[in-house]
Amino acid sequence: MSLFPINELTPIAYPGPPPQQADVVVIGGGIIGVCTALFLARRGKRVVLAEKGRIAGEQSSRNWGWIRQLGRDYDEIPIVAEAQQLWRELAAAAPGQINLVQGGIAYMGHSQRQVEGYAQWLARAEPLGAQARVLDGTQLARLIPGMSRRYAGALFAPGDMRAEPWTAVPALAALAAREGAHLIENCAVRGLDLSAGRVTGVFTEAGRIATPQVVLAGGAWSSLFLQNLGVALPQLSVRATVAATHPLPQPYGGGAADNRLAFRARADGGYSLAVGGFSELFVGPDAFRALPKYRRQLASDPFGVRLLPFAPPGYPDGWGTARRWSPGDGSPFEAMRILNPAPNRAKIGQLQRRFSALFPDLGPVRIKLAWAGMIDTMPDIVPVVDRIAAVPGLTVGTGMSGHGFGIGPAMGRILAALAMGEAPGHDLTRFRYGRFFDGSAMRLGPSI
Repeated sequence: MSLFPINELTPIAYPGPPPQQADVVVIGGGIIGVCTALFLARRGKRVVLAEKGRIAGEQSSRNWGWIRQLGRDYDEIPIVAEAQQLWRELAAAAPGQINLVQGGIAYMGHSQRQVEGYAQWLARAEPLGAQARVLDGTQLARLIPGMSRRYAGALFAPGDMRAEPWTAVPALAALAAREGAHLIENCAVRGLDLSAGRVTGVFTEAGRIATPQVVLAGGAWSSLFLQNLGVALPQLSVRATVAATHPLPQPYGGGAADNRLAFRARADGGYSLAVGGFSELFVGPDAFRALPKYRRQLASDPFGVRLLPFAPPGYPDGWGTARRWSPGDGSPFEAMRILNPAPNRAKIGQLQRRFSALFPDLGPVRIKLAWAGMIDTMPDIVPVVDRIAAVPGLTVGTGMSGHGFGIGPAMGRILAALAMGEAPGHDLTRFRYGRFFDGSAMRLGPSI
């Protein structure tokens, strides 16, 4: 099994060229875009997916690989329940490629107050379909043996799953291609072709594609794409670092996290490690503009995000990144094919030490590889999944806020329905685009 997140050196699997017409064009080849294209193809639509770099080249191959209902926003719970069922079906359709494992996920609490918070979440989430239970310290120690630290308890979802992102998303892309979707890598969409304000096509670097419907699933690049259309979206991106160990004993085959460490078993016998509840924001022009909408999030968790002074050149929020361009010119998406941030080296050493201290009997913990990804996030920590009224024919699915991999199949199915003007099958009021501009009170997703 390949471990490396997909990057600029990954061979192009879908070289194009694009067709001249499509029923729907999907912009972005991450988990959301790939699943959208798959479900549109299953509806018999002529769908083209255009990716500026590589399929799953950014956060979709760099995430933790968790497929969880645990700790979700209450409005996401019915959607993630659908997603988990779809993951099982898709894994059966691509045998041996997704490495889907139902190992469970545990949120571990240092204090009784934390455990009580878990119980409060469960009391609201259970009627919505969440399946989890609160464990005391003794039960947690039995579930995850060998921990040197005694926790007050945990919230455990035995049905939660994991998969290997760098193989799972390409496998879903291959499935979409087999079912009729036309995928193209190394092909940036520069902008939309509008007639009387309505979508009539897209301009790619390889030419125009006529289409009446577009789904924007651009991850960290979505806000920049929309800015060029005059559509404001207060989306920012934060860096998250992940480290992978060499193979070790695996007394517990699931995932777990406290407020300092997150870990999960991997198919190759090692563990993926990350810092629980921590990310880094590179400050750029959009961060300054969006700051008022993020005040409540920052106040609720002032130490959860570290501010870094300058967004690097070429990043979506870089100081020198163009905010306006014409379809005939090169776009920022061609200038940076893959957003491949360097990991935080200090955090890698910290992860190694924390995991070693928590599991002293596993033996020497050696880091095999480390990487980082940019997580597209919103002020209330839930995504935007909506049609954009100001641009008829444009549907947006972005700002997954670290939830995208697990919920991806269901969100893809929902976005396919929205693009076709059909009922999405879930109440999407919570995820509407206009909530940031219509005076609605900001309601943060659960921070557990």
